[in-house]
Amino acid sequence: MSIADAISSVQSIEAQIIQISGIAPGSTVSSAGSTGGASFASTLDSVSGQTVTPSAGQMVDNGTTGADVVADAQQYIGVPYVFGGTTTSGMDCSGLVQRVYEDLGIQLPRLVSGQSTIGESVPSLADAQPGDIISCDGGNHIVIYAGNGMIIQAPKPGEKVEEVKNWITPSNVVSIRRIVPAQSTDTSSATGTSSQLNALGQLLGSSGSSSQLAFASVLGSSTPDTTSSLLTALMSEAAS
Repeated sequence: MSIADAISSVQSIEAQIIQISGIAPGSTVSSAGSTGGASFASTLDSVSGQTVTPSAGQMVDNGTTGADVVADAQQYIGVPYVFGGTTTSGMDCSGLVQRVYEDLGIQLPRLVSGQSTIGESVPSLADAQPGDIISCDGGNHIVIYAGNGMIIQAPKPGEKVEEVKNWITPSNVVSIRRIVPAQSTDTSSATGTSSQLNALGQLLGSSGSSSQLAFASVLGSSTPDTTSSLLTALMSEAAS
């Protein structure tokens, strides 16, 4: 591929990624350390393992839904309560919450006091959705709302992680926080990304390669910085 062809491909790739990810035109991209598919694979590995830390007032949009949170929490049912624990050997209430969200690429504070301030505020129990976290008992306990009036919790010493009917009353609630959407808000994202990926593949001259397919799975949940890193690797691959 000539330099002119490479530049043309890079420009087309950048336009496609801007369309998919919403990166502002003119955003800078750091130079790649190497060229070709190996660089792309390395970059993909580094960004796909990243975790997201939510802030107060904002939900995380990394593709995770409340249903995913509930499903992950259910796998810990039966784990014994251990104060300060965060593993399958034992966990406490906030340890369960932290572990579940960490499994899904979201880093939460360790203690109830921190967990009860991040994400979006939910006004009442009646508005709770699966995956929401509810702190109660004066801020000494926290649970995961599982939907249909059920909660998942690590209750107290001598007991185990369980899914039970919600016993928390409105007057006992300290806060309800929503970290992720209850369900996916974009049912067309997979189809759209797939078609745009094929266009990228044609630009690179190797439509449907494994690295590009892996790129599609990350792109839907990438941040501008992450996508810039992927763009850098794609530039290198286009020029090789």
